[in-house]
Amino acid sequence: MDPLTLFGLLSVTLMLGFYTFEHRGPGYVLAFAVACAMSSTYGFLQGAWPLGAVEAIWVLVALRRWWTARSKATHA
Repeated sequence: MDPLTLFGLLSVTLMLGFYTFEHRGPGYVLAFAVACAMSSTYGFLQGAWPLGAVEAIWVLVALRRWWTARSKATHA
């Protein structure tokens, strides 16, 4: 397995893990966004630009969810 494939495996594994724990707090939502950015980077580096583009959109969605969750946690 080459380093790029390992990076891709790590990024999607982290995405799954952090997504599973998002209900525990905004930090996990932010970590999910970072893992999505890693997956997007992998997609572009691997040459699968549609994957890279979709994962980049997920980064924006996750950051929006983090911002909302953070606001709720601060005002709770």
